[in-house]
Amino acid sequence: MTTTLPRPLTELTELVDGVRAAVAVQADWAGTAQLVAEQLRAHLPTPDVLTAEQRLGSPDDYCGHTLHVEPGGSFSIVALVWRPGQFTRIHDHVTWCVLGVIQGVEHEELFDADLNLIGRSENRTGEVSGFAPPGDIHRVRNASDTTAISIHVYGTDISRISSSARRYYN
Repeated sequence: MTTTLPRPLTELTELVDGVRAAVAVQADWAGTAQLVAEQLRAHLPTPDVLTAEQRLGSPDDYCGHTLHVEPGGSFSIVALVWRPGQFTRIHDHVTWCVLGVIQGVEHEELFDADLNLIGRSENRTGEVSGFAPPGDIHRVRNASDTTAISIHVYGTDISRISSSARRYYN
């Protein structure tokens, strides 16, 4: 996954302010994910939050564009661009995560601790979901023939750790 440097985005002001307020509540991770999901639903940006070039993605792998890193590192906002057929490995996370699809459809497979498939979902444009460890083992893919784009809010400074994945499973 590639990462780009944050640039000032006035389109994200209300989302950033809302996430900042949600994080300030200092709920547990699951509670924070729920509060942040409410803010992302209310302020989900359009694909125009990315440049035309960023929206193209990469032929090599899905790619990430860091849109905001909160001073102090309490959260980051990243756009992920998925070309048709691109996917993650099965993984879990270092912290809570909330995602909203702004273009296309993301297919998600959920796994238990023994890597048994326990669920599947399709996250369509406009849909928002969130989760927190433990119980966050999944794989995401773009199974459609068009590019998918999603906004992810992570409870960490993504520029410092470079990935939200805690562990990859084979």
